[in-house]
Amino acid sequence: MNMNHVKNKLKAGEVVIGTTASAGSEVRFLANSGFDFLLFDTQHSPDDIKSLGRPLAAMRRRDAIPIIRVGDNRPDQICYALDQGAKGLIVPMVNTPEEAQNMVKWCKYPFEGERSSAGITGEWGEFDSYREYMDAVNEHLLIIPMLETQQGLDNLDEIVSVPGVDVLLIGPSDFSINLDVPLDYTNPRYRSALETVAAGCAKAGVAPGMFFVPPGISPADLIEMGYRFFTLPWQRWASEGIKAGLTGIG
Repeated sequence: MNMNHVKNKLKAGEVVIGTTASAGSEVRFLANSGFDFLLFDTQHSPDDIKSLGRPLAAMRRRDAIPIIRVGDNRPDQICYALDQGAKGLIVPMVNTPEEAQNMVKWCKYPFEGERSSAGITGEWGEFDSYREYMDAVNEHLLIIPMLETQQGLDNLDEIVSVPGVDVLLIGPSDFSINLDVPLDYTNPRYRSALETVAAGCAKAGVAPGMFFVPPGISPADLIEMGYRFFTLPWQRWASEGIKAGLTGIG
């Protein structure tokens, strides 16, 4: 089976697009609607990490992969998220290479990391041995630190050079606030910072991403800069599709 098609597409230089979901979302529908991934946020939502086991299980054998954002860069939160079956892991506010190294270490099983074992979790395929399973997860898990501060920007080259980092994800609002241009997404200072991030990621072979596409910036603008990982809202598209279907009746 394709253990993680999102990671494969990013390695091939392609753009991946997902959407946000929650424990109460229609995940079976969303996971087969064309998105590459569903992103479950436990930082700024009422969802608890351990409440996500059922919706993630509902995504098995569907097209989109599950990604979880934890609330803090801690080994217990990372372990909880991965034990629910996440194929991608997002940590907010990663400001130093040491923090990125810790994230990677807590995501990976020994001997590449220190993740505690809870048995085979998630949809990774069939294996002849437990060692084979752990090696596969270490290779195919998508590891995504977030860049949201000036300190993170100052340490950009060191963060993206950490082995195991696959995507560097901008948190658009916090990034603007910490650059002292709060929510002013078209400010030249903000755009310059986005271009700096894209260039640093390209040099390191890491995919730059945006947690959401900010007002005043289009996905096409970001793709032209080099960004390749996005979440986009699905509700308007679903409504348009329903309206088109109803219009076509009779």
